Amino acid sequence: MNATPLNGSAPAEAAAYAEWEDRAKELVLWGMAQRKLTYKELARRLERYGIEESADQINRKVNRKRFSAAFLLVCLAAMEVESVPVPTKSAQRKLRPPR
Repeated sequence: MNATPLNGSAPAEAAAYAEWEDRAKELVLWGMAQRKLTYKELARRLERYGIEESADQINRKVNRKRFSAAFLLVCLAAMEVESVPVPTKSAQRKLRPPR
């Protein structure tokens, strides 16, 4: 059985996932900042996609960095983000979406 960062994986693997969790959080926050959206407005936009979560629930989910790829994608779609750069390991830099 494969271990995941959520169920007791090795510290190195957990650290590797943590970097990507940080980047996912940055993407959501970046999209919100670019569009001057509050969590309340993001919640309203997510309703159009059948996602009914309160602004507080979304805030906690994003800040805890515990959300699925599906949630990330629906947030990006709700914010009308059409593309984002995905850095490679060789880039060794923090994700900085284009302005």
